[in-house]
Amino acid sequence: MYKLLKPILFSFSPETAHGIVRKLLVILRHIPFGRFIIRQLYCYNKPSLEREVFGIKFKNPVGMAAGFDKNAEMYNDLANFGFGFVEIGSVTPKEQIGNPRPRVFRLVKDRALINRMGLNNSGVKSVVSSLKRDKPTLIIGGNISKNNTTLNSDAPLDYEKTFASLYEFVDYFVVNVSCPNVKGLTELQDITSLSEIVDRLTTLRKYLDEYRPILLKVSPDLPKDQLDEIIDLTLVSGLDGIVATNTTKSRDNLTSSKEEIDAAGTGGLSGRPLFEKSLETISYIHKKTEGQLPIIGVGGIMTPADAKEMIDAGASLVQIYTGFIYSGPSLVKRILKKLSKG
Repeated sequence: MYKLLKPILFSFSPETAHGIVRKLLVILRHIPFGRFIIRQLYCYNKPSLEREVFGIKFKNPVGMAAGFDKNAEMYNDLANFGFGFVEIGSVTPKEQIGNPRPRVFRLVKDRALINRMGLNNSGVKSVVSSLKRDKPTLIIGGNISKNNTTLNSDAPLDYEKTFASLYEFVDYFVVNVSCPNVKGLTELQDITSLSEIVDRLTTLRKYLDEYRPILLKVSPDLPKDQLDEIIDLTLVSGLDGIVATNTTKSRDNLTSSKEEIDAAGTGGLSGRPLFEKSLETISYIHKKTEGQLPIIGVGGIMTPADAKEMIDAGASLVQIYTGFIYSGPSLVKRILKKLSKG
């Protein structure tokens, strides 16, 4: 099915194609037996795939990464394609439109995307309304960040606002300080700034009735000494794990032409060229923490073998996004079949 649909979608800009997919999923909800048929085609359920990570029971270890369902509009539709969890967002306190279009570009030869979306989203109030309206049927992660207009010195308050508003409606949180598409955001990976954000969230959590795990999403471009500081902070601060990794600023080892790369311009690179950097980061964190720290592995998973390699490197769970776009929804089922064989 996707072999027929992909050429049509790829004839549009990536952002337009994403909008078309969203509309198709809405149409599918209203087709008699539509969801049932999709589940029969794409879901793969086996008890051996179940995972308990940071106190949460996951039906399977394959999730959709943040960015695909920014505004919490498609999570239950994605469940029909076999995902065990979906990470919504990034969500900010106020609505923001992000960077000017065009802001997403395909590098087809590299099976990659470059995006500079700028954390566009409808704001936390709208996201909460969506989650209230359509009760999730799978695990939901809330990826949170600050508004682009908020000074870094005031960033902890932004994270705190979104965290408090979403707390009742998601199962875990991911603190995004590593998106390369917002000016100055990655500066929050500095240990002093990061410590303040983490301290605010873990302190607030103490006063809430239920425990929600908090994870930190890290950049694949961090130097080892800075990554070491972040690992140490994670181990002592009350954080529950790491998401490794975000997109990369690197343009190394691409096969696309210089003209194609230059035309895409600045932004975070995802897809196949990111895989080795993400894998290296996961392996490093796993060894550094002696396997004590749960890791969600994400970045460049394009095949079932890639997912298995990330799990073997130390990831407890994995996420896909760009692989879903290039390989289609069958990728989830193929990964789950691979992982079920051990």
